Amino acid sequence: MLSPFVCRLARNSDGAALLEFALLGPAFLALLVAILQTGVVFLFQQTLQTATTQTARLIMTGQAQTQKISSATFLKDVCSAAGNVFDCSKLSANIQTFTTFSGMQTTNPVSGGTFTQPTNYSLGGPGDIVLVQIFYQLPVVTAPLGYTMANTSNGNALLTATAVFRNEPYQ
Repeated sequence: MLSPFVCRLARNSDGAALLEFALLGPAFLALLVAILQTGVVFLFQQTLQTATTQTARLIMTGQAQTQKISSATFLKDVCSAAGNVFDCSKLSANIQTFTTFSGMQTTNPVSGGTFTQPTNYSLGGPGDIVLVQIFYQLPVVTAPLGYTMANTSNGNALLTATAVFRNEPYQ
């Protein structure tokens, strides 16, 4: 037979909410941080893609070639098209020219977790096929329970925006 104290203690529900929160709170907060971090990464990715697509038109229409726009100026234009939400010093460009679409090869600048700055900057001429890749290293946080969107060894998520097109027959 149980003592009256043990029976009364078993029926008492004071502090149950606190105990439940202590058990479920960390998992809830980890999930909340993971959702917010994923949303931020997707927002930055879409902003970078839109800015790349808009700025790549300078190459496609021949404006970049005729005005002799440098790589630094092109990246500055991408940054401006993104509404200056990026740290422009973390943007990198890889622009290559190809003769056929089937012969095209994209560049992966991450090897062994280390980002290597691409050096290709070939805008091509009228009718050339051009691949524009813009890279941005977005600092991300590691959420509780080990969730992270970082894909480089320095804890950044490397975002990549790509545009592929054939240059217009400009003069």
